[in-house]
Amino acid sequence: MNGAARSYLDHNATSPLRPGVAQAMARAQELPGNPSSVHAEGRAARAAVERAREEVAALVGARAQDVIFTSGGTEAANSVLSPATRRLDGTACAVLLAGATEHACVLEGHRFPPEAVARIPVDRDGIVDLGWFEDRLDGVGGPALASMQAANNETGVIQPVAEAAVLVHARGGILHSDAVQAAGKIPIDIKTFGADVITLSAHKLGGPKGVGAIVLAADAVDIGDRLIRGGGQERRYRAGTENVAGIAGFGVAAALAGIEVREGSATARVVRDAAETRLRQVAPDVVIFGSGVERLPNTLAFAIPGLRAETALILFDLEGVAVSSGSACSSGKVKRSHVLEAMGVEPALAEGAIRVSFGWNSTESDVNRLVAACERLVETLYRRRATAA
Repeated sequence: MNGAARSYLDHNATSPLRPGVAQAMARAQELPGNPSSVHAEGRAARAAVERAREEVAALVGARAQDVIFTSGGTEAANSVLSPATRRLDGTACAVLLAGATEHACVLEGHRFPPEAVARIPVDRDGIVDLGWFEDRLDGVGGPALASMQAANNETGVIQPVAEAAVLVHARGGILHSDAVQAAGKIPIDIKTFGADVITLSAHKLGGPKGVGAIVLAADAVDIGDRLIRGGGQERRYRAGTENVAGIAGFGVAAALAGIEVREGSATARVVRDAAETRLRQVAPDVVIFGSGVERLPNTLAFAIPGLRAETALILFDLEGVAVSSGSACSSGKVKRSHVLEAMGVEPALAEGAIRVSFGWNSTESDVNRLVAACERLVETLYRRRATAA
């Protein structure tokens, strides 16, 4: 496919830079000052950071002062998920309850001892079991820190965060939500969302890699144990000179994504739904994961019985289509998804899982290229089945 057109359909791994982001980063990169310096050059750098802080805050309905910039979503989650995170009245949490389908930065990135951690089971659609959750909250003997994704990175399934927040808060606990995949794709207003703190990542919504944010609900929690210590940057929550260029790019991307969400742009949903309809026609036995519940409008996770992911990914790539088998945070390895395992998907089917994630620049031609590649894959698979029979 050298020189031929390609379709990038892996926006949940990284979404390409939106228009204007690279230019904003280049301008910020040329600013000579340190944002903590008081001279004119330092104030110019500080102004770029604060402008971006306002843009990121606006995306999720927060106050600018409650946005803390980090190196990405993983650092943000690691910072929050500590026994030292507490309510402003001093209430601490001795246990962590996390959804079984959470991203690895939650499941592996916390600082609680193993005996103080429990995973919230999910049903076959990937929705957390709120009955189990409520019973466990009652049984821990004190407030709990809970972590629940706004939406799953592999299946796109949207979780009942607001309902979970009611249960957690009634027992004096704290709710964190990994909103990395949801922000910029569905409306999120932290004032009504329910979570006490959410975490974000720029490169999932068309910003640069290597920058993220912790966003606090106003006057809700304090992150008591700073993960990165040193100077007084970011309200003393995150030491180190700010990544001015990355933060500036994050701000522009957040502003553009926010416009799409507020205006109800349906581009990703239209192309996703078209791809799903045509995929069912090409492969009638296809299984769409999470199709029975609300999902992100851009995400299509599926498996065709008998088709293995490692084979499919290579063939899709040769056909000029970039997709994935799930999370991109597994060192490039194709392995069985813990998300699908938690959903009770049989191993043979889970091993064939493919994730297609559309984005701000996806078009009908991307759908055509994806479906054409699927047709060739399915023809090969069905021919192999006929020969074996």
